[in-house]
Amino acid sequence: MNVADAMTPRESLVTVSLPGTRDDALEYLQERAFSSVPVVKGEGDDEEFRGLVSRQTLIEHPDEDQLALLVEEGPTTTTETAIEAVAATMVEERARRVPVVDGYLEGIVTVTDVVRAIAEGEAAGNTQVGELASRTANAVYVDTPLTVAERELSHSGVPYAVVLDDDGEMCGMLTEPDVLEVARVVEGEAETGESIADQDDDWMWEGIKAVGNRYFPTRNVEIPHEPVREFMTADVVSVGTTRTAQEAARAMITNDIEQIPLVGGSELIGIVRDINLLEALDG
Repeated sequence: MNVADAMTPRESLVTVSLPGTRDDALEYLQERAFSSVPVVKGEGDDEEFRGLVSRQTLIEHPDEDQLALLVEEGPTTTTETAIEAVAATMVEERARRVPVVDGYLEGIVTVTDVVRAIAEGEAAGNTQVGELASRTANAVYVDTPLTVAERELSHSGVPYAVVLDDDGEMCGMLTEPDVLEVARVVEGEAETGESIADQDDDWMWEGIKAVGNRYFPTRNVEIPHEPVREFMTADVVSVGTTRTAQEAARAMITNDIEQIPLVGGSELIGIVRDINLLEALDG
């Protein structure tokens, strides 16, 4: 199976164009839960592919408005590349979306496209997920404010957290798309200076250094302060160690998810991410 058989072709792609603003990309990332969107310049025969803009970059650079300064370069592939080879590139580069470029943008192939190929038997899927899963899982407490949980996801470098209740038991999943869905860009004026967090406040971060009583224009991503329990997915799909990569792939495609907790009995013992399934393919 080649990339051409799995990719989304150019005519079906959502793209954003230069010059543009962060809001142009944020609209698609929020509404469609994409991890990134391709950026182009020009139209028709003059169109040039410039790179991708990701949801993580928008969150990490809330004050940058110009789309051109948010674009990231990365690996590309061609229509004739074997699906196993592009899967190897995704694993090596940790790239979720690889543009298909041959002089111009021909399409996009994603981790989900490869997972779908595994689910449909078009790529190898006999490996047991117990051999592929990570035995460490990112976790967050169910009553953690979403603002804190978002920072935890960012610092951990993974797009999910298993949600734990008061007994330390798994009770849900929180993902980057869950956060992005309720985030919004805000503008206005913010006062700085002489204000630090109360030492008795719950979830207090390090106090803000006073910088004088003045105002400056701000642009930021506002995330609700309510607890994780209000935004998580409570009905968690899980998988046992002896299930195959193909079975896990089918569960991911059916439930539109990117990771599945690995359980032994009722105990959480790891996590199976979609990128782990690609590791079972020979490049």
